[in-house]
Amino acid sequence: MTDLIEVRVSNLVGAALDWAVAQVEGISTIMLSPRKEEPPKPFVLFGSLALSVGGEDQSSYTPSSCWHCGGPLIDKHGGSVQHDRGVPLSTRYSAGPDGDAVWCYGPTPLIAFCRGLVRYKLGDTVQVPKELLP
Repeated sequence: MTDLIEVRVSNLVGAALDWAVAQVEGISTIMLSPRKEEPPKPFVLFGSLALSVGGEDQSSYTPSSCWHCGGPLIDKHGGSVQHDRGVPLSTRYSAGPDGDAVWCYGPTPLIAFCRGLVRYKLGDTVQVPKELLP
């Protein structure tokens, strides 16, 4: 594995947030170099299928930006999402899983819920591969 960096869950976005959600869900993650000359990239493993984390296409694992990946997590964890009018766009939504007394904020429903889920299961800070940070 690569070097890990501690990050506040409230600051997680993109591939780093998607990677943290995979940890919560118990999905195996690995760092692979798709080609010899390329740096390692994160992948999640579903049996013999490896999907890139945080990619731009539909063959990626992106629960924080794709309803196909992230939407079912809201149902699975009995989550709720609330739209908050009159607040900055970066905190427009608040969300969290059932049983969590403290919700997290985000610019989209999926980012808010994924942050809430990760914080509920792993705490206020998590360690993520440094390559995943913007």
